[in-house]
Amino acid sequence: MKNLFSSSSSFYCLLLTVFAAFSAVRSDSSDHRYKQGDIVPLYANKVGPFHNPSETYRYFDLPFCPPGDLKEKKEALGEVLNGDRLVSAPYVLEFQRDKESVSVCNTKLSKEDVARFRSAVRKDYYFQMYYDDLPIWGFIGKVDKEGKDPSDYRYYLYKHIHFDVFYNKDRVIEINVRTDPNALVDLTEDAEVNAEFLYTVKWKETNTPFEKRMDKYSQSSSLPHHLEIHWFSIINSCVTVLLLTGFLTTILMRVLKNDFVKYAHDEETAEDQEETGWKYIHGDVFRFPKFKSLFAAALGSGTQLFTLTVFIFILALVGVFYPYNRGALFTALVVIYALTSGIAGYTATSFYCQLEGTNWVRNLLLTGCLFCGPLFLTFCFLNTVAIAYKATAALPFGTIVVIVLIWTLVTSPLLVLGGIAGKNSKAEFQAPVRTTKYPREIPPLPWYRGSVPQMAMAGFLPFSAIYIELYYIFASVWGHRIYTIYSILFIVFIILLIVTAFITVALTYFQLAAEDHEWWWRSFLCGGSTGLFIYAYCLYYYYARSDMSGFMQTSFFFGYMACICYGFFLMLGTIGFRAALLFVRHIYRSIKCE
Repeated sequence: MKNLFSSSSSFYCLLLTVFAAFSAVRSDSSDHRYKQGDIVPLYANKVGPFHNPSETYRYFDLPFCPPGDLKEKKEALGEVLNGDRLVSAPYVLEFQRDKESVSVCNTKLSKEDVARFRSAVRKDYYFQMYYDDLPIWGFIGKVDKEGKDPSDYRYYLYKHIHFDVFYNKDRVIEINVRTDPNALVDLTEDAEVNAEFLYTVKWKETNTPFEKRMDKYSQSSSLPHHLEIHWFSIINSCVTVLLLTGFLTTILMRVLKNDFVKYAHDEETAEDQEETGWKYIHGDVFRFPKFKSLFAAALGSGTQLFTLTVFIFILALVGVFYPYNRGALFTALVVIYALTSGIAGYTATSFYCQLEGTNWVRNLLLTGCLFCGPLFLTFCFLNTVAIAYKATAALPFGTIVVIVLIWTLVTSPLLVLGGIAGKNSKAEFQAPVRTTKYPREIPPLPWYRGSVPQMAMAGFLPFSAIYIELYYIFASVWGHRIYTIYSILFIVFIILLIVTAFITVALTYFQLAAEDHEWWWRSFLCGGSTGLFIYAYCLYYYYARSDMSGFMQTSFFFGYMACICYGFFLMLGTIGFRAALLFVRHIYRSIKCE
C-alpha cells in the first residue's frame, strides 16, 4: 500500500483532500472523552416512514417537545446531501448519571397534533438520533390491529424512552434505546389528549475498547449466513468468468489461428483470389465512426467515472466508509468527481483529435455536460419534489451554491486544462492498416446481428455475474441494511470488468467476421448494456423486494437509479470499446493487407 501511495503525488493530494473533507463529520466533542456529569451531545436527526428511506423529515416537524434552547448543528456537505438535519434533542444525558422517569414536558396535544402523530404511526415512522456520533433509532408508536378491519385498528404513541448507555473509562462505547410498551398515548380518536413525555437513562460499564465501538454495526453484514451468500455470489461470478473466458479464448484462438493460416495460404496461392471474412473489410475497419464528437465525449466521461469508482474502492478498502460515518460517501463522490474532471477533458479531446476532429471546444463542452447535464436535470426535478414534501432531502440554497461553486471553480477549470493538454498531445490514431477512400457496403445480416439483440446478449452475462450482490447493495442504499464487505464488492467489480471486456471482444469478432465494419459504436453500446439490465433490475427490486411507496420515494428511486445506471453505461461502454480496440488492432496487425 505504501508503494501505491508513493507512486503518484497527485493521488496523495487527492486522498488528503478527501480525508480533510471527512474531518468535519464529527460531534462537537471531537475527542470523545468526558468526565462524570459532563453533558454528552445528543442530536435528534430525522423522522420518516421506515419503508421509504428517502422520505425523511425534520425531527420537530412532528409536535414533539422541543428543548428550551434549540440549536442546529453545523453540518458538512456530505451530511446535508445525505438528508441529515441535526438539532439538539430534548433529552439530557450526562456522562455516568442515571435518571429515572424524568419528565421532558407535560403537554396537551391538539386535534391537529393527534392527527399528525396518528398518520405518522400508521406509516411506521421511525426516529433517528446521534449520541456522541453513535446512531440510535426506534419507532415513535405502534398500531394495535385488534380487528381485521382497518377501522378497528388502534394507534398509540410511545411517551417513555429508555436509554441504556455503555461506557469504558471516560468514553461512550454503546447506546441502545427502547420504548416502554405500557406507557402509551392513545391517538385513535380525533380529540385533545394530555401527554407527558418521559425518559430514563441507565449507565453500564463495558470492556469493549473505544476503537471497536462501531464494530456492532458492521457485524450484521459479516454474519456467517450472509457471508455464505456473498461467497456463493463470488463463486457464481468466478465460474461465469472462467467458463466465458475459457470458452471465448479457446474458440477465438482456434478460429483466429485458422483465419491467419487461411489468409497466409491465400496470399501464397492466389494473389487475385477474392478475400472473405474480417480481412475483406481491412480497408474499412478503422474508418472513424459517425458522431465522433459524441463518441469521444462518451469515452471521456466513461474514463472519468471509472477513475472515480477506483478511487472510491480504494477509500472503502482502507476503512474510510465505516458504518454511519455520516455523509462520507457523498463527500467523497463530490470531491473526487470534481478533481478527476481533467481526466475526462484530456481523454475526450485527445481521442477527438485522433479522430481528426476540428471543433475541440464544442467537444469539451459536450464532455462536461454528457453526464452532469442529465444528473443536474434529474436533481432539479427531485429537489422540487422534496421541497413540495418539505423533506430533508431538499437541499438548502446554500448547499446548492456550494455545489455550483465547486463545479465552476474546480470541475470546469480542470476539464478545460485537461482538454488543452489533450489537444496539445498531438497523438495520432494507431491504425495498423490503411483506410480506403470509399466505404464498402455492409451485406444484409440476420435480425440477431442487429444492435439491440447484440446488446441484450452482451449485457446479460455481466449482469448474471453481479445480480446476487446487487440485492445487498440495493438493500443498503435504498433500505436500512448495512453493507461493509467492500473486499467482496471489489472482487465482483473486477469480475464485471473482465466479463464485459471478453463478451464485447467476442461480439466484435463475430461482427467483423460477418463483414460488418461499423463496430465502434456497437462495441460501446454492447459494453454499456449492463447498465440497462441493472435498471431493469430496479423495476424488479421496487415491486418484488421492497415496500417503498408514494410519489416522492418512487421518483427518487427511479430518478437517481437512472443516473447511476447511465453512469454504469458510460463506464462499462468505455471498458468494452477499449478492449475491442485492442483486439481489432492486434488481429489486423497480425496479417498482411494490401
